[in-house]
Amino acid sequence: MYIISSKYELTVSFEDLDPMNVVWHGNYMRYMEQARCDLFAKLNYTYIDMKNDGVAYPIAKMETKFIKPAEFGDKLTVETFIIQIEPTLEIKYKIYKNNDKIFEAKTMQIAVDINSRESIFEAPVKLKTILKNKKNEAIK
Repeated sequence: MYIISSKYELTVSFEDLDPMNVVWHGNYMRYMEQARCDLFAKLNYTYIDMKNDGVAYPIAKMETKFIKPAEFGDKLTVETFIIQIEPTLEIKYKIYKNNDKIFEAKTMQIAVDINSRESIFEAPVKLKTILKNKKNEAIK
């Protein structure tokens, strides 16, 4: 079950490769970040909006599973699924190459008050309102 989902597409660039000519494992985290930013932009609630609400969402935990490699020029689709927003923000990711799943992951992020740096176990009101109005929707 998820609250909302989105798809983000990218093309593997030459600089993403390791000496074995496959995508270096650390770049999958960058792809996840790009997809997460795209998801929040589609919700009209970006990291700038979070900052304006006095909240940051650092990653506290990440689980990854590498299934198959991606190579230069591959067209990838990253699906993101917000599965929980309180007490933590949890997002699942699935990366596909030609409809073949090659990677999956999950992040747990904790809302933190920007000024005090203390954890907040409640999502910002604006984010809760946006997600309540879009529940179980795939956004484009």
